[in-house]
Amino acid sequence: MTKAQFSGLLRKTGLIMLMDRLRFSLMWLKKYRHNADFRKRNPNVRLPPDYLIYESFQMNYEKYYTGSIKSAQNVANCIGRHIELSNVNILDWGCGPGRVIRQLPDIVGPGCRFYGTDYNGKTIAWCKENLPGIDFNHNTIEASLPYPDEFFDVIYGISIFTHLSEKMHDDWYRELSRVLKVNGVMYLTTQGDNFRLKLTPQELQRFDKGELVVRGSVTEGHRMFSAFQPKAFMRKLFNDNTILEHIVTDPQPDWIPQDEWLLLKSAKA
Repeated sequence: MTKAQFSGLLRKTGLIMLMDRLRFSLMWLKKYRHNADFRKRNPNVRLPPDYLIYESFQMNYEKYYTGSIKSAQNVANCIGRHIELSNVNILDWGCGPGRVIRQLPDIVGPGCRFYGTDYNGKTIAWCKENLPGIDFNHNTIEASLPYPDEFFDVIYGISIFTHLSEKMHDDWYRELSRVLKVNGVMYLTTQGDNFRLKLTPQELQRFDKGELVVRGSVTEGHRMFSAFQPKAFMRKLFNDNTILEHIVTDPQPDWIPQDEWLLLKSAKA
């Protein structure tokens, strides 16, 4: 890369990040009264700093907390079809500010142990201080976790692959498989066919060929770094494990659902 190209990339990255901060400010103002009302009605609910909520989900206290119960129930229902959720180790990969993992202890069976990991140090620091009973770890963007081989019975990651490069898809999938027990279950979401309408004609050509489409002009892992995964790409990635379910939900007027993948770790993986 030439010096001029590098300078251009820095300017483009800076502009994208500036636009993201502007969008955050607009969303904060738009939801100010709604969020203030939620805080008034729920004074005992611990809420992360506003930007951490926005960065990982939406600038909406109600959806972050109350809506996350539905998300946690869906994860538990999907995984529970394939493994008994009692006395198992459960990992939230890319847990963010605890939106889903904080709800699971009240939903799943007794004796379960809960873990959360994320590359955002600020979000992990908040979780450690405010969400007792869950073991949190600060990882890096590189695919390395401090857990022994075959430690977890269940791993789930909601909209994490959607912010990773192709190399990180391979690296993280191998690392997640390493720490998952044989016959353990993995639940992952991706931006599949429902997101074709967001792609440019050039991106759509690549997507329809089964290639990963990445928009990566910002730091990998950030919400503005976006990856779109065709079925063929994910099936190739998952080829050493058993695909239990591939769930595609029809889009709604105000919601584009991600694909849901449920995998069983095979003895050969």
